[in-house]
Amino acid sequence: MINVTKTYLPSLEKYNKYLNKIFKSSQLTNNGPLVQELEKRLEEYLKVKNLVLTLNGTLALQIAYRLLGLKGEVITTPFSFVATTSSLVWERLKPIFADIDPETFNINPDLIESRITSETSAILPVHVFGNVCEIDKIQKIADKNKLKVIYDAAHAFGVKYKNASVFDYGDISMVSFHATKLFHTIEGGALIIKDDALYERAKRIINFGYEMGDVHELGINSKMNEFSAAMGLSLLDSIDKIIEKRKEVWQRYCKGLGEGFEVQKKQEGATRNYHYFPILLKDEDQVLKIEKALNKEEINPRRYFYPSLDTLDYIKPRQKCEISRDIASRILCLPIYPDLGKREQDKITKIVRKYL
Repeated sequence: MINVTKTYLPSLEKYNKYLNKIFKSSQLTNNGPLVQELEKRLEEYLKVKNLVLTLNGTLALQIAYRLLGLKGEVITTPFSFVATTSSLVWERLKPIFADIDPETFNINPDLIESRITSETSAILPVHVFGNVCEIDKIQKIADKNKLKVIYDAAHAFGVKYKNASVFDYGDISMVSFHATKLFHTIEGGALIIKDDALYERAKRIINFGYEMGDVHELGINSKMNEFSAAMGLSLLDSIDKIIEKRKEVWQRYCKGLGEGFEVQKKQEGATRNYHYFPILLKDEDQVLKIEKALNKEEINPRRYFYPSLDTLDYIKPRQKCEISRDIASRILCLPIYPDLGKREQDKITKIVRKYL
């Protein structure tokens, strides 16, 4: 079976070294030594400050909304994983969609201002497939209208914009460390927070509001455990190799597939991490034919992101985003992971080419 992604696992020998530390200390959670070590090492690797590890990326988003005191409406993209929108609704915030750029697949900043009302408190863009948004335009709009900016950077681990980490932009960035991500902690996520005071609050909020034995404010349990941190530490030494291997798979696709489809336009001044390989096909019928042909050979691509989030039944008021709906109907992510063999990839390429 070849799936759209495959979780990268370190050697058991390396993972067991960290597990031995856990068994020796008997501390499994509550800001243990491995969590602290991983936070420090990630800050060093990514060249950021104020990184807080969390139980998962969705809770990280919800904590970000609380930290910034968001109310009312939040302008966001309809082309993302469902958690971007559902986390807003869960926190009693109203998602207001601005349609996407048909080439970058990111939120179109030229459509944001027309969505701003007296109820708007923030902008929540997504670096779709790790492709950096038009950060400068978005920040100008936010500054002009006194809005907060939270970046859903779930896919953007290791990506840089203008020689700085993409996590350095906006008020807060969230990254996911789910097992499907190129860097993972089995389940997990992180917040990178610009303001030092908010960073200190975040560390309380993820631990029920506790600090020094007292409850200082309303909090929730969103702490990462030591076993997840052990996985992250085991992977971090290999992350550059993981990205390089993904790049090789990416380049083989580009060389082997030829023409007959569109690819996502990369943001100028940004780097890639080769997280996904999405192709944009002629129409939905072509997508379904290719998907069916691949499935017959036990190959599972993914219609990602599908459906467009403006079609969800629980979004009120209903908002129609034509470009997002069109892209969602025509996009297909092909399998990409470090140890995808050349023979298997050639098989995928041959099947796809037949329908192009």
